[in-house]
Amino acid sequence: MLRNRTAFITGASRGIGRAIAEKFAQNGANLILNATKLENLKSIEEIIKNFNIDYLLVEGDISKESDVKRMVDEAFKKFSNIDILVNNAGITKDNLIFRIKEEDWDKVLDINLKGAFLMCKAIARKMIKKKYGKIINITSVVGQMGNQGQANYVSSKAGLIGLTKALAREFASRNINVNAIAPGFIESEMTDNAESKILEQIRESIPLGRIGKTDEIADAALFLASSMSDYITGHILNVNGGLYM
Repeated sequence: MLRNRTAFITGASRGIGRAIAEKFAQNGANLILNATKLENLKSIEEIIKNFNIDYLLVEGDISKESDVKRMVDEAFKKFSNIDILVNNAGITKDNLIFRIKEEDWDKVLDINLKGAFLMCKAIARKMIKKKYGKIINITSVVGQMGNQGQANYVSSKAGLIGLTKALAREFASRNINVNAIAPGFIESEMTDNAESKILEQIRESIPLGRIGKTDEIADAALFLASSMSDYITGHILNVNGGLYM
């Protein structure tokens, strides 16, 4: 489905980013995988190297323009094109607003929102010249419905929705699709360690009655990265079990 396409995925070492990397590799895409430390990518490398694809691992902080430029330059030295960009990297530093430190606000916005902006800015230039591209931003259900104790995270994810829609309009004439995926509660280290009572409360709030899987987000990303979504842009694809409609 993605044969002869090259995808750059940020935050690819674990969780949703790792699942997307594996799904894209299974479907023939060449990959550029980013993490803050190369050693964090070793486990996903062990998986993707079993597929008949080419790949590059890049270390860097996407909130720093110098790092983004270096990583993108490395990518274009190896690959002639980057057809797909998945802005997945994100962090949380949760607290009630009166307890959120300014540095924690800045860090979350820098990684989650500014990082996506810098990656789009760096890679879309080449997409425009080629007149082809798929940009997928991983936002969150809380960016749509809000969540207490996450003012910084919610703001960053709501901002990603705005960035998605703005760039969808900006790039549409150049045949570049810009969409976002808004996951709901997804299985992760956090849910693995959560108390059973809290997990039950979460499940009860979801109409489909269960927490989602990273593979289900990866399936949505595969759809948006493929030719099946060529007439879709500026869309926020909710993968949340009905938590937000």
